[in-house]
Amino acid sequence: MSTDDPKAPSNFIRHIIDEDLASGKHAKIQTRFPPEPNGYLHIGHAKSICLNFGLARDYQGTCNLRFDDTNPAKEEVEYVESIMADVRWLGFDWESRLFYASDYFGQLYEWALHLIRNGDAYVDSLSAEEVSEYRGKWYEPGKESPYRDRTVQENLDLFEGMRAGKFKEGEHVLRAKIDMAASNPNLRDPAIYRVKHADHHRTGSKWCIYPTYDFAHGQSDAIEEITHSLCTLEFEVHRPLYDWFVEHLPVPAVPRQIEFARLNLSHTILSKRNLLRLVEEGHVDGWDDPRMPTLAGFRRRGFTPESIRNFCDRIGLAKADSTVDVKMLDHSLREHLEVVAPRRMGVLRPLKVVIDNYPEDQTEEFDFPDHPDYPERGARKVPFSREIYIERTDFMEEPVRKFFRLAPGREVRLRWAYFITCVDVIKDDDGQLVELHCTYDPESRGGNSPDGRRVKGTLHWVDAHRSVEAEVRLFEQLFTDEEPKPSAEDFTALINPNARQILTGCRLEPSLAECTVGEPVQFERQGYFCVDSVDSKDDALVFNRSTPLRDSWGKKQQANKQGKRGKGKRGKGKRGKAAQHAGKQHTPQAKPGTE
Repeated sequence: MSTDDPKAPSNFIRHIIDEDLASGKHAKIQTRFPPEPNGYLHIGHAKSICLNFGLARDYQGTCNLRFDDTNPAKEEVEYVESIMADVRWLGFDWESRLFYASDYFGQLYEWALHLIRNGDAYVDSLSAEEVSEYRGKWYEPGKESPYRDRTVQENLDLFEGMRAGKFKEGEHVLRAKIDMAASNPNLRDPAIYRVKHADHHRTGSKWCIYPTYDFAHGQSDAIEEITHSLCTLEFEVHRPLYDWFVEHLPVPAVPRQIEFARLNLSHTILSKRNLLRLVEEGHVDGWDDPRMPTLAGFRRRGFTPESIRNFCDRIGLAKADSTVDVKMLDHSLREHLEVVAPRRMGVLRPLKVVIDNYPEDQTEEFDFPDHPDYPERGARKVPFSREIYIERTDFMEEPVRKFFRLAPGREVRLRWAYFITCVDVIKDDDGQLVELHCTYDPESRGGNSPDGRRVKGTLHWVDAHRSVEAEVRLFEQLFTDEEPKPSAEDFTALINPNARQILTGCRLEPSLAECTVGEPVQFERQGYFCVDSVDSKDDALVFNRSTPLRDSWGKKQQANKQGKRGKGKRGKGKRGKAAQHAGKQHTPQAKPGTE
């Protein structure tokens, strides 16, 4: 049955599925998400997860989770468990359909024997270097191995010997007998089985030969009766081999492989091999480091599954590779957190303020809304006394033009509290700013002007005595280069030294001590934050900034929309008067130190 959801995004894969269902080729669709358990999943895998599970959901089909675990030297149980946790976190459920390629090792072995008996496979004794040389180049045909014409019985005996552990790694390899002159090098007698004396995380030492990915993957799809085998574009040149195996084996079903463009994200590397290198060389603190583009890293940093799913929907599907601006991912997170995250106050670089005319023994509490746009969500009590902290960057002794915050002799508003005026600046013997002395207007309680006077600056603050201390970690992109592709130049040299900034001695309003892992919160004027799931303890509160409030991607999209609306008959592609007027009304994000 085709999906009838009018909100379902249209793309070429949905068109193929619609045609297959309408023609009666399939009664329902069956997809799968088939990760290799050799690392943690990254944001690129999220696109595949959302695609495969999303299509199964929209078309009332089913989606399997299958681990293509054919390389025991690189696979670990830790990776299996992390992958399952990530898929669940994104909101998808494979129910009882959890499979492993290793479940099919016996069947795959029998099918390898089938190919040998039919003359479609042979045991080659060339070295790995010789095999590579014999395969030729992309535009040059390969040449046949001198072992290609071994008899069926010879091949069966040698393959049985490989299975029995009689040979060393690399001594023999089983290859499909296809065409060494094929224009597609993947059809030039590809390897099917190789010797590996390594214990498997599920089968232990039962096997010492393992199928290659190309051989196991398509046959696993066929065993599970997958209807649409969706994979990224680099597998397009492997599709003829995928189809060849299906045609030459007695498989129970014939899946259709369809390729789509993988996700490329600016300032990001999405390669498990290179991500593993970052971990092993200590450039990051593990796979779940918030600087990493892994789903575990995003989760620890404070991204929500809703924001990841919305991002994957927004970027869509294409047949051509392109790079997505990482700001779009941040925008998707802000879009979600803007609605769900409660507001709190946190001072990251504290500067003490003493309110001289406020009674020394007096304390009071103000009612702050949890979310100003949703008053029905309630409020919390925020303490206030004679001594408070404000953000150090909210004060300038000699204010520059357009700096509207606190300065000597200037009055500002403390959010939801009072108007204060700076009357004195205290410095230490080295001339460093220590604290400010201010006076307040008792009639301005709640941050309201009693006589209608206006102030341009509104500051967030926390009580000096009842605030809680915390460590706060701020994050930027891991790489300074927009496309940090591994090359002759060491890509680790492109790591951003400011990718993580650790601030200690931060002061937060008391309610933030009760935040739990996974609970997003907005520090007003600072950004969105969450409790660090690893390093935050009862006696050491640690928050990660998920993303700042600034949204350059969202502003750019809005500007583009305004520009398009401004095009008219007389504009000839230029912005019309309405768009020009809208542009003039647009107020850019204030720079640090301005408001």
